[in-house]
Amino acid sequence: MSDCKGKESWPELVGAEGSAAAVIIEKENPHVDAVIVHKDLGTDMQYRCDRVRVRVDNYGIVAETPIIG
Repeated sequence: MSDCKGKESWPELVGAEGSAAAVIIEKENPHVDAVIVHKDLGTDMQYRCDRVRVRVDNYGIVAETPIIG
């Protein structure tokens, strides 16, 4: 368990449209910003309680469970 506030993962959004998923994430946890990134894009390994990366495929569909980090 982390020290982050609010909901930390959204497995139910896998398969959803990315921008719609980002809106849901920010509504369910107002402490985070949802950032849409391509699933193959390399990103920094910094863990942040105020960010959720929404990894999408070439069609903008959520490809992995969005989690705080």
